[in-house]
Amino acid sequence: MVGSVAENTPTVVNLLAAFEGESNAHTRYVAFASQANLEGWHGAASLFCAAAFAEQVHANNHARVIKQMGGEAHCVIHPVEIKTTIENLKTALAGEQHEIDTMYPEFIKEATASANSPALRSFKWAMEAEKSHAALYREAITLVGAADKTSWLSAPRNFYVCAVCGYTSDTPEEHEYCPVCNLAWGKFEVIR
Repeated sequence: MVGSVAENTPTVVNLLAAFEGESNAHTRYVAFASQANLEGWHGAASLFCAAAFAEQVHANNHARVIKQMGGEAHCVIHPVEIKTTIENLKTALAGEQHEIDTMYPEFIKEATASANSPALRSFKWAMEAEKSHAALYREAITLVGAADKTSWLSAPRNFYVCAVCGYTSDTPEEHEYCPVCNLAWGKFEVIR
């Protein structure tokens, strides 16, 4: 850790770990989108692009809280291992499930104990958004696994991503407001 005492607090250590995880997920999903396009799974490529955007939203949120606490966001971007689209989807789902089941619940528990509401909000928003990604990845795995080239995965499609929390949907105007952070649906980013 560099610099300040703030960077050595458990909450900042967790924020830095989350920042690194989200930054690497962003990089990984961009690479996975290219592979999906090469294999003709253009809808899967759109999904990876939307998830990459959302992961960047999470990283930015974590970085903002780190800065507010007197720290500096920094991380190492690891090389991406690119496999087939079905394997990449499974890798992405495993990463999302780890964040949902283990990483974010632990970070939320610590931020709650520390009464750090900005960190708590950033962690909760990311975890809830990851649930939307996991659901979309599960559906995509089923369709790619069945080699269903007539499904939504064969053509590029729009995904709707909340620019505040990263919640992701494949349905235009699913709600009036984001179910995670309450942003007006009309302010969502359309990612293809």
